Amino acid sequence: MTETSDKKQLLHLVFGGELSSLTDVQFRNLQELDIVGIFPDYASALTAWKSKAQQTVDNAHMRYFIVHMHRLLTPGEQ
Repeated sequence: MTETSDKKQLLHLVFGGELSSLTDVQFRNLQELDIVGIFPDYASALTAWKSKAQQTVDNAHMRYFIVHMHRLLTPGEQ
């Protein structure tokens, strides 16, 4: 069963990992990336991002990111 909605899905991916250095986005170990999830809108992705970022605040090398997947899927649209 599929869920239908009038609201357009704007998919966002939240993921993170430990960086090699604080000056570049180069992950120490790609095998250990934390894929938090894919969310239907920016607001829910931001909530998940804040939660994970707050949990790892003591590790300066740990960073989480939000990827706007909808922009990758349909590059001409916003």
